[in-house]
Amino acid sequence: MNRRRKIAIWAFAIATVAGVLAAVLVAVRKAQPITIRGAVLSADTDPQKQLPIADVQITGMNGSGAVSSSKSDASGFFSLTLHRGLRRRQPLTLRFRHADYLPLDLNEFVSDNIYIARMVPIHHATHVESGHPDIGIANVRVRYSVKATTEADVGSAIKTFEVVNTGNVLCKGHHPCSPDGKWKAALASASLDAGEGNQFRNARVSCIAGPCPFAKVEFEDLSRGGRKVNVSVRDWSDTTTFLMEAEVVHPMVSDIVRESYPVIFGRALNFSLPSLAEGPSIEAEVNGESIVFPLGPNLFLSWADCHVRVDTDQAKAYRCELKPGYRFR
Repeated sequence: MNRRRKIAIWAFAIATVAGVLAAVLVAVRKAQPITIRGAVLSADTDPQKQLPIADVQITGMNGSGAVSSSKSDASGFFSLTLHRGLRRRQPLTLRFRHADYLPLDLNEFVSDNIYIARMVPIHHATHVESGHPDIGIANVRVRYSVKATTEADVGSAIKTFEVVNTGNVLCKGHHPCSPDGKWKAALASASLDAGEGNQFRNARVSCIAGPCPFAKVEFEDLSRGGRKVNVSVRDWSDTTTFLMEAEVVHPMVSDIVRESYPVIFGRALNFSLPSLAEGPSIEAEVNGESIVFPLGPNLFLSWADCHVRVDTDQAKAYRCELKPGYRFR
């Protein structure tokens, strides 16, 4: 068999294997379900008023009927995992339904695109039409509390201790020794206890007597603070004296109430709270009367529908949209 024939056979074999692998990859890709993603917003020419819509029922339809359904979250985000067998570039109808918005159908194709749906709100009959004016909501403020630690000054703690040793004595391998291993050394430790419920601040240790250049702090946890602090010293000359000092405080945890002001776009107010915020409530003037409305775990307000989204840093973003019969002023 000549060389050209061998090369042709190898090329044919490689092409065959490549074709089989490509077919397998296509089959695997077709077998995997496809997930499409998007967001639902209220329709408005002003981008600042295109607010996210939560709890929208989204249904994916093709010629054989519904293929998937989902609901939008507080940020308006939705995702649909399509049934196996649907492939990219196939026709797909996305149906969006919400009681407060006109029905919306989008005729799309299956793809990796981001699908944005803008729904038109239904103009509910107002109280004006029935002879009753809308109830005014004004001077809206958000109140919440955070835990804060304060410290009461208790006093200070002081302790001296000696590291007893005789200098210029050869170590001869008997532990402990000087850092270079030549001279006999001694180790000494000391600790301080701040007492029940107390903690140390600014703890420090220093050599105050003896040949201090030939003594070294081996271990200390002074910067950590806490109820107890410890220190260990190595001395490879004559006896040295060390001083430990620290301030003693008594930590106390208390609640600090804070206020923030929401941003109002159209009929919705938006605000965010830090991850450690507790007991959020909204204070507002309703028809001229100042009232505090605790949000509670169900985010209930008599005059608005509220939703919350937890961000990656655990901060919480709230959005409250007015119910029919109310208006901001």
